Amino acid sequence: MTDRARKERLTVTVDPGVVRAGNEAVAAGRAESLSGWVNHAMAELAAKERRLQAMAEALALYERDFGPISAGELVAQERADRRNAVAVRGRARATKRGKRGGAA
Repeated sequence: MTDRARKERLTVTVDPGVVRAGNEAVAAGRAESLSGWVNHAMAELAAKERRLQAMAEALALYERDFGPISAGELVAQERADRRNAVAVRGRARATKRGKRGGAA
C-alpha cells in the first residue's frame, strides 16, 4: 500500500496568510507540497496536544497524591529555573578567514 493510499482527502478553509506561508515553504524547498506542509503542521499539533494531555494527567496524579501546588511553590520554582538556566545560542558563523566575525 502506498503512502497516498493511506491518506484521506480533506476540504478545509484556512486564512490566506497560512496558505501563503505554506506555498512559500514549498517554493523554498522546505516542503514537498502544500498538502504535505499542512499534514506536517496538523501532525505536530496533534503530538503537542497529546503531550499537554499527558502533562495534565501527570499533574493531576501528583496533586492527588501530594495536594495542590500553591502559587508560592510555582513562584519559587520559576525563580529556581531562572537561576539554573543555561543560555544556548546558535553557533557563530565562520567568516572566510575562519574567524567568528570581525578583523583578525
